Parts: sequence; C-alpha cells; structure tokens
Amino acid sequence: MDIVEFTPSLEQYAYTFGGVAPVMRIKPGSVLRLWSEDAFNHALKSIHDLSSEKVDLRYVNPQTGPFYVEGAEPGDTLAIHIVDLTPARTWGVSATIPFFGGLTGTDRTVNLQDALPDTTWIYEVDPARNTVGFQARYGAFEVQLPMAPMLGTVGVAPSGGEVRSSLVPERFGGNMDSPEVRAGTTLFLGVNQEGALFSVGDGHYRQGEGEACGTAVEGAMNSTIIVELIKGQGPAWPRLENDDYWMAAGSSRPMEDSWRIAQVEMVLWYQELFGLHQMDAYQLLSQTTEVPIANVVDANYTVVVKAGKAPLPTVDAFGGMHSELRDRARQFQ
Repeated sequence: MDIVEFTPSLEQYAYTFGGVAPVMRIKPGSVLRLWSEDAFNHALKSIHDLSSEKVDLRYVNPQTGPFYVEGAEPGDTLAIHIVDLTPARTWGVSATIPFFGGLTGTDRTVNLQDALPDTTWIYEVDPARNTVGFQARYGAFEVQLPMAPMLGTVGVAPSGGEVRSSLVPERFGGNMDSPEVRAGTTLFLGVNQEGALFSVGDGHYRQGEGEACGTAVEGAMNSTIIVELIKGQGPAWPRLENDDYWMAAGSSRPMEDSWRIAQVEMVLWYQELFGLHQMDAYQLLSQTTEVPIANVVDANYTVVVKAGKAPLPTVDAFGGMHSELRDRARQFQ
C-alpha cells in the first residue's frame, strides 16, 4: 500500500476543477496524507481583517491536487474514503462577505438594500475539549461548539474538457459543502477524464446544514484519505456511503431541482441495490429519506438525500467498497 504525503506550495494550489495539470500520479489503493489551506487562502487572520479588503475571489477555495489516478478512465468510479480530518491550525475563521450568503442580496437575488456588515469572526480551537469557540462581535456572548471537521470540496475534473471554479458544486462533486463529507464516509464520483484528476480542499472545522451566511468555520486541514478505483459503474452524480446511510448529492438552482436530482439518483441506486421496480423504489424512499440541505449560497445549491440502512436487507454497494475501505482505514486511526 502506497502512502503519499503532500503539502502544496502556494504556486501548486488549483482554483478550478479541470484545466490544471496534475501535481502527481498515484496508484489506486494509495493512502494520501494531505494538507489544505483554508477557503480564504489564509487572508483572514484576525477580526480586523475584512473580506472586502483582504480576500481575492479569484483565489478562494484553494485545492490540494489534482491527483492523476493511474488506470482511471471515463465511465469508471473513483472511491474516496475519508479516514481522518484534523485541524491544522489552532483557530478557524468565518465571515459575512458583502452581497454573498443566504440572507442578503446577491448578484443573482438583486435588491436595493445595502450589504450586510462585512464582519469576521475568529474561532479558537480547544483540542482538549474538541471544540471551537464562538465569540460574539456585537455583544459579550461566548459558547463552545463541538468540533465537526468536514471537507467542503472534493471533486474530479468535469466532462467535456470543462473548467469550473472551485466555488461550484456540480456532477463532478466540487464545492458541495456537505457536513456528510467527513471521516468515515466514502464518496463515489464518476470519472470524466483520464486519470480522474481529483482534488480536495475547503476544510471546515464545523458547519451548520445550509452554510447560511456563506462561510463555515474555515480552517487549514490535515486529511488522511484512501483512494480506490472501480472499473465502470460511474454514477451520474456524487454518491456517498457511511456505516448508517446511503446518500446522493444534487447541485443546481433552484433548490427543488437539487432535491430532484438527488432523489432520482437514490431511486436509481435502490433499483440497483434491491432489484426494485422504479415505482417501488420511489415509494419506499418517499417514506424513509432524510434531506439535509448542504448549502444555499454557492453558484449551485446542494441538497443531500439520505436513506438509512437499518431497516433494510444488508446489501453491498459498489461491491462492498465502503466496508473494505473502512477495514483498511482502521490501521491509520
């Protein structure tokens, strides 16, 4: 088993999915220990740093990668298992960015109101308590929040030679901002270009579902992941699996279309897993799914449809790849 450690230099970061030469080639089955920068590219370091002054939107969500997976071809499936996510700094940062977020006028939901205040919050990490500390900027309130590390961006190169911003979630994964992309989860992405060309970044120390203000507790991250290749079976949209759920992610606008995409993907998956007629899969999922909103702020909105494993017969998705990777991961935990 190959173990690869990689910390990119500033010049090696990618800011798109597609259109970037790989930083290295890896073999399927490799374990990657990666360092990624925060979404603001380390531009906000104190409450006195303002996004309007410090953040260059051309260089946000810096990606560690892309990595060329040997043998990956269009139509294959890349399985990315997240073994561990550990904050790489003693603090994280969040901000309200002018005309960006779920509860403000934006470039798409335009109005005549002024922007909400350009404000930065710093969250101190307490490793002993495994928390991040919220401190109010407009009062004296403080509270410790449980740490819940996740990756905001995991994606492969898009199809058709497209180049997409690292702010965008789509069929290729990308900036989905789903708290489900955490340790213990396997993400299945359809390969669109030779080598898959996948990258990761946008570490969050925690994030509420929806990422309402537009930013999570953003932070540099140490990630340990296992990368495997499944020949064929490439899903049209990202699928996820953990020990308790099968999941699918849809990204579009309006949000209803994101839900429809993920719901249809789950119907198709249930047909594959249980040999159900489409209408039976539709009916069963209608009574059992959970639907967390991943984000309402990106270029596309992301919705995840989750289906619990507990009440259903035991089946192996993608040939039991998640269970196999979970077993491999235990030696690195």
